[in-house]
Amino acid sequence: MTATDTHRAIDAVWRIESARLIAGLARIVRDVGVAEELAQDALVIALERWPESGVPDNPGAWLMATAKHRAIDHFRRNKLLERKHEELGRELKTQQDVAMANFDIANDDDIGDDLLRLVFVSCHPVLSTEARVALTLRLLGGLTTQEIARAFLVPEPTIAQRIVRAKRTLSEARVPFEVPRGRDLAARLSSVLEVIYLVFNEGYSATSGEDWMRPALCEDALRLGRILAELVQHEPEVHGLVALMEIQASRSRARVGPTGEPILLLDQDRGRWDQLLIHRGLAALERAEQLGGGFGPYALQAAIAACHARARTGAETDWERIAALYEALAQLTPSPIVELNRAVAVAMAFGPAAGLELIDGLISEPSLKSYHLLPSVRGDFLFKLGRFADAQAEFERAASLTRNARERELLLGRARACAEPSQAEP
Repeated sequence: MTATDTHRAIDAVWRIESARLIAGLARIVRDVGVAEELAQDALVIALERWPESGVPDNPGAWLMATAKHRAIDHFRRNKLLERKHEELGRELKTQQDVAMANFDIANDDDIGDDLLRLVFVSCHPVLSTEARVALTLRLLGGLTTQEIARAFLVPEPTIAQRIVRAKRTLSEARVPFEVPRGRDLAARLSSVLEVIYLVFNEGYSATSGEDWMRPALCEDALRLGRILAELVQHEPEVHGLVALMEIQASRSRARVGPTGEPILLLDQDRGRWDQLLIHRGLAALERAEQLGGGFGPYALQAAIAACHARARTGAETDWERIAALYEALAQLTPSPIVELNRAVAVAMAFGPAAGLELIDGLISEPSLKSYHLLPSVRGDFLFKLGRFADAQAEFERAASLTRNARERELLLGRARACAEPSQAEP
C-alpha cells in the first residue's frame, strides 16, 4: 500500500471512527473540547506511523488506545484526577504493540450511550443554532473546519471561531455529558432533530451559492439521522425525520439537469428517483406510526413526501390528502411557511384561485417579507390564472430575493416566459 493509499485509508477510518472516539473520550474527560484534542492527537500519530507500519486490523481500537495514553498525559500535566489516571493505566496493556492491536474500546451498548450523550451535548440549547450545526458536523460528522466552511459558503475562520466558542461555552456552562431525562428529553431531542434537518435542508436546497444542491450535506444529515434512529429507537419523531430525509433524498438525481439547472417536482423524471431510499423512507414512516402517539411535525412532513413518492406520475398525486396533511401540520405547528406550502397543495387540489386566496393572506406577514418563495408561488398561481403581467412582476421580485444563482436563473426564465405565455409550460 502506497503512502497515498494509506492516507486515504486514514481519512476513511477517521470519518467512520471519529464520533465514537470523541464520544468515548468525552465520557472519560467530561469535556468535548479536550476529547476532540485527544482524538486529533491520536490521528496525528496515526498519520505519522501508519504509512510505515500499515493500517492496524482494528484501527478504531488503535486510535482509542493511543488517545487514552494521551489522556493519561493530560491528567498528569494538569495534576488532576489521579484516580482517573490509575483507572486508565489499568486498562492499557503492558506491551504497547499488543495494546494498539487488541485494545477493547467498549461493548456496543457503551459506544451507543456515549454517542447519544455526544449528540445531545453538541446540540445543547446553550449554543446558538449556527454553533450547534458547526459542532455537530465537526464532532459527529467528522468534517474538517474547511469542509464545513465550504459546505455553507462561510469563511473558514468564521467556522473555526464558532467551533472554538461552542466548546468553550459548553465547558464554562459545565454542561453534563449525559442523556437528558424526563421532561428535558423532549425539548432537547427537538433541538437535535432541528440541527440535523437544518443540515439536510442546506444540502437539499442551498440558500446561496452557485449550486442548487449540495449532496454531501444531505448524506451527512442522513447518516446522523440513521445513527440517532438506532440510538433512540422508541422516539417516533426520530423515525419521522429519517423518513422525511430518505424520501426527499430519493429525488436528488432528478432535481438537477445536465448543466446543474433546477428541475421542479412535477417536471422530474420519476424513473430517476431512488427506489431504495423511498423504500427505506416508507419503512421509517411505518415505524413512526407503529410507535403510536400520533404523528409529529416531521412524521407529517414525511407523510406528505410519501404521497409524492407513491404517485407514479405527477397527475396521480393525491393533492387533497396532501392539503389535509398540511392543515394538520398547521394546527400542530402554526407557521407562515407551512401556510405557504398548504396554499400550493390547495391550489393543486382545488385550483389556482383557491391557492391565491390563501397566498394573499400571507403578503403582509413580516417573516415572509424577504422570502423569495412567496412571490415565486404567487407568480405561479397568477400565471395559471392568465394574469401574465402580474406573474412576471412576482417572478422578477422572487429572483431579486434569492441568494442562489441557479434558482435566480430559473425564476428569471419564468419571468421571461410570462411575456410569451404560449411558449411556457403550464
